[in-house]
Amino acid sequence: MLSYPSHMVLSIHPGRIISLRAEQLLVELIYSLMDSKIVAEDRQQTNASLAAELEDIRLSRQGDSDAYTRLIKQHQSHVSRILWRFSRDRLVHEELVQDVFVEAYMSLHSYRQKAPFAHWLSRIATRVGYRYWKQMARRHETESFSLAEWDQLPDKSPDEIDPGQAADILHRLLAQLNPRDRLVLTLRYLEGCDVAETARRTGWTKSMVKVQTLRARKRLQKLFAQAGKEQRR
Repeated sequence: MLSYPSHMVLSIHPGRIISLRAEQLLVELIYSLMDSKIVAEDRQQTNASLAAELEDIRLSRQGDSDAYTRLIKQHQSHVSRILWRFSRDRLVHEELVQDVFVEAYMSLHSYRQKAPFAHWLSRIATRVGYRYWKQMARRHETESFSLAEWDQLPDKSPDEIDPGQAADILHRLLAQLNPRDRLVLTLRYLEGCDVAETARRTGWTKSMVKVQTLRARKRLQKLFAQAGKEQRR
């Protein structure tokens, strides 16, 4: 039996409109898909690598394209991982990653070195991805999803389910929510961000993050309830 941190438990619907297996799988899949790379990427940089990065930032501000290419190579996997949460279409994903580095280059003058460069890029990546979701919502382009898909999953533990399949289902489930709800749930439960980190990534206050998280969870509960009623018809 898995033990979940208190901020991870969604408590989807106490009325059991959907099956117990569907409810349990949602929490377990979210837990298993949280990105362990977050911890690895937060390791402190050595003084030498930090100095080299700051020098490349300085040179990039002066128009040195080779220096900026080095920065891209250093942080591309980090940015790519974040944007994969926003689009699983490889062509769209590639464009979003490029947009992040274009925006970062145009905004280099605003980087004050108060936080690691990777953290600064994370905020830009989140903004770019969120903007993409809002554009999709305005065009009413939402990926289809049915709760019946949960019960069609193999009767296995989350560790034995194909991660790609699980991630795809969660991606399409959250796509049924509005962009703001989807963003806070993605950051809190898939990226594993706490309130402070979510606030930093979104530019919201900590109080707003807490309120938005509660609202998003209630809307997710409502989504499950509505879908459950449709299944029983």
